[in-house]
Amino acid sequence: MGRLVSKDQLVDHLCGWGEEVSHNAIEVYVHRLRKKLEAGGVKIATVRGLGYCLERPPAE
Repeated sequence: MGRLVSKDQLVDHLCGWGEEVSHNAIEVYVHRLRKKLEAGGVKIATVRGLGYCLERPPAE
């Protein structure tokens, strides 16, 4: 939570050595993950040009 993760870091952690993955594929996976996490109240925020960050809405 609250830590910025770049697309390059996601590619490095999700793919094996020598595998070629486009940044567009990462965007598709993040989109699918967003849909699943919405129900739990967790949001994936896009930090334009830098990457992604998990956020939890403030408690009411």
